[in-house]
Amino acid sequence: MTIRRFSLSAVLLVALSVAGCANGAGESAGAPAAAPAASSVAPSSAVPTEESSPAKPAGTGSKTLSGTIIAGVEPGCLLLDDHLLLIEDPTLKAAAKAGASVTVTGRAEEGMMTTCQQGTPFVVTAIRAN
Repeated sequence: MTIRRFSLSAVLLVALSVAGCANGAGESAGAPAAAPAASSVAPSSAVPTEESSPAKPAGTGSKTLSGTIIAGVEPGCLLLDDHLLLIEDPTLKAAAKAGASVTVTGRAEEGMMTTCQQGTPFVVTAIRAN
């Protein structure tokens, strides 16, 4: 009895899989879909478009933090006053070590995702040892 149920389930699963694959069988793989035909009737009202706001000028939101850098929970993560230090420049990165007393300049990026999972991301543009 269980073998019959298993067989029925297996047949049903295979049939559904094949039906799903056959869904787009008439189209050639990789061929772009045909573009919709342009309408000869002009729309009565244009759809409003949103203009993107200009990027922040350099230096906007710049902030300076001072203190002692501590190691974060995750490897390679450095924190200063509850800010996660994000340093791209290798020269600046060399000066940022856990235990170093520094003053950093940069900007907080609260919406930025990181793998460090702690602190407010802070993009460092300058660092100076105290």
